[in-house]
Amino acid sequence: MNIIACYKIVPEEQDIVVEKDRSLSFARAEWKIGQYDLNAVEAGVEIAEAAGGKVMALSIGGKELDNSKLKKGILSRGPEELYLVVDEKLGNADSYTTAQTLAAAIRKIGAFDLVICGEGSSDLYAQQVGAQLGQMLNVATINGISKMTPDGDRLIAERTLENEIEVLEIPLPAVISVTTDINLSRIPSMKNILAAGKKPTTVWDLTAIGMTGIDIPTEVVSTLAPEQADRKKIIWEGESEEVIQQLFAHIRKELL
Repeated sequence: MNIIACYKIVPEEQDIVVEKDRSLSFARAEWKIGQYDLNAVEAGVEIAEAAGGKVMALSIGGKELDNSKLKKGILSRGPEELYLVVDEKLGNADSYTTAQTLAAAIRKIGAFDLVICGEGSSDLYAQQVGAQLGQMLNVATINGISKMTPDGDRLIAERTLENEIEVLEIPLPAVISVTTDINLSRIPSMKNILAAGKKPTTVWDLTAIGMTGIDIPTEVVSTLAPEQADRKKIIWEGESEEVIQQLFAHIRKELL
């Protein structure tokens, strides 16, 4: 089984600085693999271990992506090969452009049985890339998967709903978006990290995957932190109906 695990690199959240004008400074923030995408990579590796096959990792982005530490970081978690599409135009790509580029790269890679995405990116969390990618590749596309088991030419997958668990039979090839409930991503050992440096990495630009003259349809005008507000410091003590009604009345007043 040929499995492609998609991931995105994002700035380290704890190093992002909020300036006085509420703008965000990323000057001190290092790049890392998105937390939700680690679950996607782990899911792919677990399926390959259970059913046999090969896991390939795939990502797109700006020049920050072509980084030896980040490459080892993803390859040490189990994928056997790494494919990157690096172009400065992709630095602020929206979900449609991201899916479009991933689809072109996957066609360049060749035949696949399963593409796995995280439930959303750790920065924008639009939750749209997996759905759009499946549509562009014209294969079965399911999101919100919390468990999956390979079964020949199909997957038996579970999706946890509010009051029940939905069991699905998904024909392959398919694009699956998994939730964080699906697994606990493994921590690479020193042996895994050293071995990662010997695994093959292929770096393409947009021209190499047939995407010439790409136009990014969206522009980020600004990104601002929420305005800070002082706490009201109003406290009601007790559990009586009267106290609860006072709380509700105050909330209604604040929302009007």
